[in-house]
Amino acid sequence: MIFLKPLTLTICIAVSVVLGAALGLFITWLFGKIPESWLQDYGVKETDPDYRVSKRMRWVPEGVAACIICAICYIVAVIFCGNSYITTFKPLHLLVIVLLIPDLVLVMMSDKLNRIIPDQFSAYIALVGVISIVSDLTEGSVWFTPEAKWYMPLLNKIIASVVGGGVVWLIGVVSITFFGKESIGMGDMRLLFATGLITGCYGVIVLVYVAIFTALIWAIPLLIRKRKRIRLENERIRNSPDPRKARLELQREKAKIHFAEDPDYMAFGPFLALGCGVFCIMEPFFYERMIGIITVLGVHF
Repeated sequence: MIFLKPLTLTICIAVSVVLGAALGLFITWLFGKIPESWLQDYGVKETDPDYRVSKRMRWVPEGVAACIICAICYIVAVIFCGNSYITTFKPLHLLVIVLLIPDLVLVMMSDKLNRIIPDQFSAYIALVGVISIVSDLTEGSVWFTPEAKWYMPLLNKIIASVVGGGVVWLIGVVSITFFGKESIGMGDMRLLFATGLITGCYGVIVLVYVAIFTALIWAIPLLIRKRKRIRLENERIRNSPDPRKARLELQREKAKIHFAEDPDYMAFGPFLALGCGVFCIMEPFFYERMIGIITVLGVHF
C-alpha cells in the first residue's frame, strides 16, 4: 500500500494522470492508423459477401475512456506498488506497467469493436513480458526469496505462459472437435500465452479469477437483454398474419448480421486483459494476500 511521502505521492499521481491521458490519446490515434488486415479475421477479403470494414476508436467515447482507464491504472499502481517499486526504486518494474497498460486497453477496444485480438498486440505484450522477466532477474521478484535459484523467476513466467495458453488452446480444440463450433478464439489463446510472461504462475490465478468474475457480472445484463429480445421476436411472429413467413424473415435478418455485431456474443479478451492489468498494477498487494497460502502449500521458493 502507500508508504510514499505526501509530496512524492502528489507528484506521482499528477504524473500518472498526465501520462495516462497522453497515452490514451496516443493509442486512440494509433488505432486509427493500424492496417485494416490487423482487425480482420484470417483469410477475410474485401470481396467476401459478409465483409465488414473494421470499427476504429473515436475520440469520444473510446478515446476519453482510454485516457481515463490508463490514468486510473497508473494511479492504482502508485498506491499499491509505490513502496515496492518507487521507494525501493525498480525502474524496470515501473517500465513494464507503463508499457503494458496502453496495449491492454488496445486489446479491450479491438475485441469489443471488432471481435478480434490482433496477433501484433499479443506479440507486444510478450515483448513486455520479456522485460518483466529481466526485471525479476535483475531487480528481484516479491514471489521469490533471495535464496531461490536464479532461474526460478524465469521458469515461473515460462510455465505460466505455456500452461495458460495451452489450456485455452485445448478448450478450443475440444469445442471444435466435439461440438463443431469455436467456444474461445485463438486470439484469446495467444493473449493468455503472452500475459503469462507478465503474471507468472501465481498471477495467472488472479488473472483468471478476475476475468471470469467480471465476465459473469457483465453477462447478466446481456442475458436479460437477450431474453427480452427473444420475447419480442416471439410476439412479432405470433402477431403476424403469416407466422411462418415472419419466422423466415427473422432468420434471414439474423443471417445478415456480421459476427462482430452479434448481440449474443461476448468477447472474453477484454476480461483477460483486465485480469492481467489488475494483477500488474496491484502485484505487491496480491503477494501479501497470497503468501500465507503459498507457503502452506510448499510452493514458495
